[in-house]
Amino acid sequence: MSVLGRRMRAMRIFGLGCLLPIVAAGGLMGQVQGPVAITVDLAKPVGAYKPIYRWFGYDEANYTTMRHGTELLKELHDLSPEPVYIRAHHLLTSGDGVAELKFSSTNVYSEDAAGKPVYDFRIFDGIFDAYEAAGVRPMVELGFMPRDLAADLPNRHEPYQVHYPKSTVSGKSNNPPKDYAKWGELVRVVTAHLVERYGKDEVSRWYFEVWNEPDIDYWHGAPEDYWKLYDYAVAGVRAALPGAWVGGPASTSPRSEKARLFLKNFLDHVNTGKSAANGKAVPLDFISFHAKGSPKIVEGRVTMGIQTELEDVDKGFALIAQYPRFKRLPIILSEADPEGCAACSSKVNPANNYRNGTLYPAYTAAALKSLFELQDRHQVNLLSMLSWSFEFEDKDYFEGFRSLATNGIDKPVLNIFRMYGLMAGNRVATTSTGQVPLDAMVGGGVRQAADIDAFATRGDREAAVMVWNYHDSDAAAEATPTTITVAGVSAGVRRVLLEHYRIDETHSNAYTVWKGMGSPQHPTAEQVAELQAAGQLGLVSSPEWLDVKDGQVAVSTRMPRQGISLLRLKW
Repeated sequence: MSVLGRRMRAMRIFGLGCLLPIVAAGGLMGQVQGPVAITVDLAKPVGAYKPIYRWFGYDEANYTTMRHGTELLKELHDLSPEPVYIRAHHLLTSGDGVAELKFSSTNVYSEDAAGKPVYDFRIFDGIFDAYEAAGVRPMVELGFMPRDLAADLPNRHEPYQVHYPKSTVSGKSNNPPKDYAKWGELVRVVTAHLVERYGKDEVSRWYFEVWNEPDIDYWHGAPEDYWKLYDYAVAGVRAALPGAWVGGPASTSPRSEKARLFLKNFLDHVNTGKSAANGKAVPLDFISFHAKGSPKIVEGRVTMGIQTELEDVDKGFALIAQYPRFKRLPIILSEADPEGCAACSSKVNPANNYRNGTLYPAYTAAALKSLFELQDRHQVNLLSMLSWSFEFEDKDYFEGFRSLATNGIDKPVLNIFRMYGLMAGNRVATTSTGQVPLDAMVGGGVRQAADIDAFATRGDREAAVMVWNYHDSDAAAEATPTTITVAGVSAGVRRVLLEHYRIDETHSNAYTVWKGMGSPQHPTAEQVAELQAAGQLGLVSSPEWLDVKDGQVAVSTRMPRQGISLLRLKW
């Protein structure tokens, strides 16, 4: 069948009003779910729509300047009307600037024979120049420890760098500094260099985060040693840029009692302690921690663990809300993902097979709404849901890394972020007969009926409704007849323009097209062009004008399992 024929067949299967079910290769699978009715009330705002989606990160900072890295940065800039932020590990790590899995380096700091600091910004500047060229903003993660500044520890004898698949965080690059004053001066010099190169006004819009996950083996010191590291780091940043936004601690999942206690003790240190660097109050402009899901293979199928990510957020927000001083500070989930290892491919762990297809974006759709609901429940200030995903150079096509693109081909998950970029204004009320309630999702995930729900916004003369059919289990099922009624359209509006975007097996999905080609690892130029086109966000059908009756419009569709629609209305 020709490419055009395949796409026309896909439109018949998945388009508006289609009556055909999804059929798996081995026959029909999954339970039939009855029709779902979704109602959106544009006249009932529930809160601001903040662009928490526009944050991304990765271990391998040196991928930034490589061919596909620079291409992807530009795509990330283009997906949002708001500035996109990028966080990367290893900005201060020693090495030759060659990236490998879970490690990279800038060699920004070394010492001469007399122990005097020597600074070399060539690799470092290349990374930040690439951010500037793409129009994205850095979230500057201050880590890890340069070789000549890393302390020798009596209980740690690993070399400076430990290579994957061994524990890359076990090396000396994650040791405390041998001299905290030199560490603070390193941070001051780096910040001053950024201000000189990119300008005070620009760098004042960036975020400076101290280290990464210091409650586990990313940090080879005691918690109190991290407080000291933090104090000297923020003092160094503020010495060079007094108004800089500084924060942390970038700790791991608060569902763990140990991680939750680390976060609490850090907040206590900031709340009541004095800086080890200067004896003054400890600055804190944002709070960061991480939230992770837990996919597993259950009965031979990938089964996501969305409940663990949401439990992390629920417990982290609850803890922060206990501090009146911090309750309204911005919260940056500086890693918020379905699991914890972007560089561990599906070849290493079959549960990571969710990453190439539509399960990943469907999970993300359900998670984002829940994050906003948890923010509202705890009355805290969520700023960022940072996806720890970027791209991996010189790897196989669709090898199964947690990435947004593969060899310059966009994966379906990138299109969920493009959808978010088309939403604006205030969040508005939605109800769905197919919704899994928040408490049920936090407590047990989506293991029975699917979560068929919506998230909606209203802007100036426009509205957007995201609809998904998500289930933790990656099992085929019939598409669900779904009716979306949008009420509260402005008085006097007689017609609205509908643009219906879709991510599913045959829309906005280069992975399906690649498999249809026979999964080539050396595609032709023609095939690459087709894959690049298939990876873009696409419409189900041509835009159409809908009549408004009694302030309402209704759209009927069939939502495929793990499919996402964005209904964009303009008037």
